[in-house]
Amino acid sequence: MSPDLRWRKSSRSDQYGGNCVELAKLASMVAVRDSKDPDGPRLAFSATAWDAFARRVEAGEHDLV
Repeated sequence: MSPDLRWRKSSRSDQYGGNCVELAKLASMVAVRDSKDPDGPRLAFSATAWDAFARRVEAGEHDLV
């Protein structure tokens, strides 16, 4: 992945700096990384797969509580 990606923190990240996910949009993909380890592993999803996952999160299907 390109080192000059524009990463943004997820609005679902907590206010204390933990559990932070950052996203970067690519041409047809969405890259995801842990903000506490910006040089660590990154995942890439198709835009379609990411949109489906985000809808399921918003619907509460992946709540851990």
